[in-house]
Amino acid sequence: MIATSWSADDTYLSLLVVLLLGASAFFALAETALVRTTRSRARGLREEGRHGAEALVRLAEAPERFLNPLLLLVLICQLVSATLVGVVAGDLFGAAGVIVAMVAEVVVIFVLFEAIPKNFAVAHPDSAALLAAPVVGAIVGFPPVRWSARALLALAQWAIGLFGSTGSRPRMTESEVLAMADVAHEDQAIASEERNFIHSVIEFGDTVVREVMVPRPDMVDVPSDASVRDALRVAIDSGRSRLPVLGEGVDDVVGIVNLRVLASLVEEGRGEEPVGEHAGAVHFVPETKRVASLLSEIRRAQSHLVMVVDEYGGTAGLVTLEDILEELVGEITDESDVNVQVAMAAAGSITLSGRLNIDDANLDYDLALPKDGWDTVGGLVLDLAGGVPEVGDEFYVRDYRLTVNRLDGHRIEEVRVERVEQR
Repeated sequence: MIATSWSADDTYLSLLVVLLLGASAFFALAETALVRTTRSRARGLREEGRHGAEALVRLAEAPERFLNPLLLLVLICQLVSATLVGVVAGDLFGAAGVIVAMVAEVVVIFVLFEAIPKNFAVAHPDSAALLAAPVVGAIVGFPPVRWSARALLALAQWAIGLFGSTGSRPRMTESEVLAMADVAHEDQAIASEERNFIHSVIEFGDTVVREVMVPRPDMVDVPSDASVRDALRVAIDSGRSRLPVLGEGVDDVVGIVNLRVLASLVEEGRGEEPVGEHAGAVHFVPETKRVASLLSEIRRAQSHLVMVVDEYGGTAGLVTLEDILEELVGEITDESDVNVQVAMAAAGSITLSGRLNIDDANLDYDLALPKDGWDTVGGLVLDLAGGVPEVGDEFYVRDYRLTVNRLDGHRIEEVRVERVEQR
């Protein structure tokens, strides 16, 4: 027999259903917002002094503390509310009412207590996380909730373990940090200079000396039997503050001489003495050495110029403290530097120095030139040519046409880069 009257018990049960569904909506919002909040973002909100950020940081540091209790609470709220709705509907309308109520509840729960709160959390992740964190922190710390979640989690892990390892907590990778910097730039949260600096810092650890050194043909040096006065003139004319001193040839570097020392000797009337007698100690490093490690050595040795040798012991080039710092902060120019890096050409093309590092070209000018076994734009062209090209020779790689603009002997000095249709 079907009861048609509404009783006080039905009223209490209905109120309990409303409360349970409201709690379910809050927990659904909290689950989405907290899971989307990274540790770095939580710490950033704390530094901004946002209310609730301290609790958010504690939760973000250990997601396993809140995720399983929240899932358990959402499940309890929805299952209990569904059961109570079925009881009330059965009392009022019988079996047909139970079926109708179940269908209606599925739609209501999904729309009002799942989709809406979770989409709000996606659209407003910071506000939702800060709102939920203090409440969730208090709830998951409640012993019955904590113990129940731990017991169920242990059971789940045991079941998963039957099929293999339960895995480990993933760690953030360098590529994710770089992607975050790019997204922050797209969202105008950081400037392009800040994004480039982040890229430079991340890539700094993988950079080797060969990529930043002054190559052997570009070195400015003096023979050891040259006079102090002549060496000073070379340093002033070239704008160098330190010069390698050569013995029997470029592969025989016997020391380093400082501009300040040369000037002092000339002032003391010793300008005709051989410069080799006043050269300081020289430090050698292999071209495959990591730049980050070399920076530490330079700081300890207080030597701003070191010589770079190849695998055969020959001189490959030299590297200065300025060359290393430019990897982090970009090109450092002064009145003695000549800007040979890039010049604008016709619309849709740029002219690059053949000495320009490919990584710098790609980052600074939004290119995608390949890098595989070479470091500079000129090296790429030499590889494409399979030998020494002529002025005007054109080469195609990916979506670019590379044209040799200028040569200096066998060295490629300028290359024009144009975007073309993919060949």
